[in-house]
Amino acid sequence: MNGTDIVQSNKESGSPIYLLRGKMVLPEGLAQDGLLAWTEGKIIYAGSLEGLPASIRDQAVVLTIPDGGVIVPGFIDIHVHGGYGEDFMDASQEVLDKITSFHSTQGTTAMLATSMTAPKGRLDQVLAEVDRYRSKPMPYAQLEGVHLEGPFFSPKWPGAQNPEHIVLPNVSWLAEWEKEYPGLIRQVTLAPEREGALEVIAWLRQQRITAALGHTDATYEEVERAVEAGLHHAVHTYNAMTPLHHRNPGAAGAVLSDPRISAEVIADGIHVHPAAISILAQLKQSADQLVLITDAMSAAGLEDGEYKIGDLPVIVKEGVARLKDGGALAGSTLTMIRGFRYLVQDVGMSLSAASRAASLTPARLLGIDHRTGSLAAGKQADIVLLNQELGIEGVWVKGRLICG
Repeated sequence: MNGTDIVQSNKESGSPIYLLRGKMVLPEGLAQDGLLAWTEGKIIYAGSLEGLPASIRDQAVVLTIPDGGVIVPGFIDIHVHGGYGEDFMDASQEVLDKITSFHSTQGTTAMLATSMTAPKGRLDQVLAEVDRYRSKPMPYAQLEGVHLEGPFFSPKWPGAQNPEHIVLPNVSWLAEWEKEYPGLIRQVTLAPEREGALEVIAWLRQQRITAALGHTDATYEEVERAVEAGLHHAVHTYNAMTPLHHRNPGAAGAVLSDPRISAEVIADGIHVHPAAISILAQLKQSADQLVLITDAMSAAGLEDGEYKIGDLPVIVKEGVARLKDGGALAGSTLTMIRGFRYLVQDVGMSLSAASRAASLTPARLLGIDHRTGSLAAGKQADIVLLNQELGIEGVWVKGRLICG
């Protein structure tokens, strides 16, 4: 169905066509005076004024934008543990509604429910609840599946995860879950140096599930062997991995130097220095391999105080989450809009580059870039309207106004 057919269909159904005009990030770059039209949850035009069909122009409801505003694709967060007082590890239909509702007001239009290291029975429950949630229309940010962060970690690098539940990588758990919930697991984070890890990575590759390194004591050489087996992603780069040293590059060195590895980063000014983010961006963004994440825990959106991440007590002070026992960083209280703003204002990335890291690159990683991740005709109307200061003015998920 082309644009004319859609407009004719809208005449018959009475569905409105909405139009935004202003600065916007399009797949080809930043348009200073672009037009975006959508109806019935789908974008029907994205481009210049000159190319806008009269049939769309004559019917459209023109929405106002603030002076200096910018329109970007909805953000996609592939690594987020919770928010607004809730944790994905306590998944229920109400909890999933609260988490997705909160993050959608912060510009996130799609996300992966990210688990913690836990006993298998508890992970069973999380998967069952997320699968049930996805079986019906989702009103807020869309849960595209589950990111299993663990339990296949190095005991030397547990971070804010409970080391009691770390186990050796094994295919049997994953195969059981894939049979029970086909396509639900989209990413698995593991320590590639652990016994059985290469077999798991090869299996994940066959299933087209992202195999990611994290919470790892791997050497540079061990990471490279894992890449040959199918590993192609790194979670929260620099954090919970062997660091870069000029005589021992470690896991961080492998991530930085290997063009086959895409790299997440927590852009909150706490987990990673802006100069280190800049180095990572210079190495990864030209190949669209930089992925902005939040790694947000339940305190995101709330005041300082005492919380939990998984089953571990956390104290949040001045917005920084740390384990009560030991003081390790315990995820973040970041939101995607704050991370996006940090990339632009503190790291110095362009709007287009930051948008790719927050939207298009994670969409490609998940294999959903044919329907979301950029502002293009035929894709879902997942849209974020920002003001001149890069604050949220409006968020649409599949064309439905969530806030603004």
